[in-house]
Amino acid sequence: MTQVLPDGGDAATATEISPTWASLGVSEPVCAALLARGITRPFPIQAIAIPEGLSGGDVLAKSPTGSGKTIAFGIPIVERLDPASSAVAALVLVPTRELALQVTEEIELVAKPLGLRVASVYGGVPLGKQASDAKGAQIIVATPGRLQDLADRRLLSVDQVEILVLDEADRMLDMGFKPQVDKIVRMLSSDRQTMFFSATLDGEVGELARRYTHFPARFEAELPEQHRSGEIEHHFVPVTMENKLQTLVDLLPTDGGLTLIFVRTKAGADRLVERLRKHEIESVAIHGDKAQVQREKALERFDSGKVRTLVATDVAARGIDIDAITHVVNFDPPEEAAAYTHRVGRTGRAGRGGTGITLVLPDQQEEVSRMARLAAQTEKFEESGMKMAKPKLLYSSRKGRRSKW
Repeated sequence: MTQVLPDGGDAATATEISPTWASLGVSEPVCAALLARGITRPFPIQAIAIPEGLSGGDVLAKSPTGSGKTIAFGIPIVERLDPASSAVAALVLVPTRELALQVTEEIELVAKPLGLRVASVYGGVPLGKQASDAKGAQIIVATPGRLQDLADRRLLSVDQVEILVLDEADRMLDMGFKPQVDKIVRMLSSDRQTMFFSATLDGEVGELARRYTHFPARFEAELPEQHRSGEIEHHFVPVTMENKLQTLVDLLPTDGGLTLIFVRTKAGADRLVERLRKHEIESVAIHGDKAQVQREKALERFDSGKVRTLVATDVAARGIDIDAITHVVNFDPPEEAAAYTHRVGRTGRAGRGGTGITLVLPDQQEEVSRMARLAAQTEKFEESGMKMAKPKLLYSSRKGRRSKW
């Protein structure tokens, strides 16, 4: 566990202690609510970030999904707000509807004991209903596009927001939300607390963090031991258009595991569900054209094990955090190494093992081999019998130097 000091100071290793919630400054009602849910001790990111958050200081936190970051910013929010106020005083921006619902549920755990109300704002439901549901809530968890719509139509005011949280900021940038986020931030008072959580604080994300915060404390923590990934087996399987579906059917587990299948398009997701049904395999699909209630129902059936196969596009799958996924299948290979890592990382959760499988058509072998090289899976790709493509030579602008990838 690493703590980075304010003002860009050198990183310091945090003392390996196991603090109690009370020792962090958490109130008795919130402590009781956490203990009632069996949450007895803070995770690393919670232990190092909560005290700074409670003090009102800005926070930059590099923390992966599953590390406990929602409680890390949720507790400072609920402890610092006035339940007697009816204005929106805290705003949490997230990249997807699924994550908005998940974050709302987790914050409600610590908000209800203090008499605070939390509301979700996301697309897929009528604007008027969403504004009505948010009325009187002190804490709003929102996707940027829908919040901007509500604010532009004067259906929701954010001019009294005291605390801003950007959760999974790197994903928001990946999904093209920067213009909306910039516009929302301009609506807020500069005299606010900002907490910024992201899997990375490099590049454009780091620049955004610097612009949105003021003398922040910077923290970094790994996943708690019980949530770290187990061993993941990687497989690349050559297929043809004729045998691709049958290969998928043959590879699906028969031992009761959950399988997440990635496809590139929304139409492809629905089409694959229909094709699997003809093979007597029940599955459900989630993608951007599905209504929110359909997506929630599909995820509930998958999470509960009622349906053991979920077909998803990359964007729709963001925010899924289900420990019981045993297999991830790239029916359509991802286009880059980062996407491959993010997809396959959905298995092997909570210390369990997992399997990642990528089906590769003949005309995809060259690009997939390059992706495998960047994802450090060259050996596994070569085990399939397919040949690695030669690294491309890229010219840099400095003295004509060449570099490989």
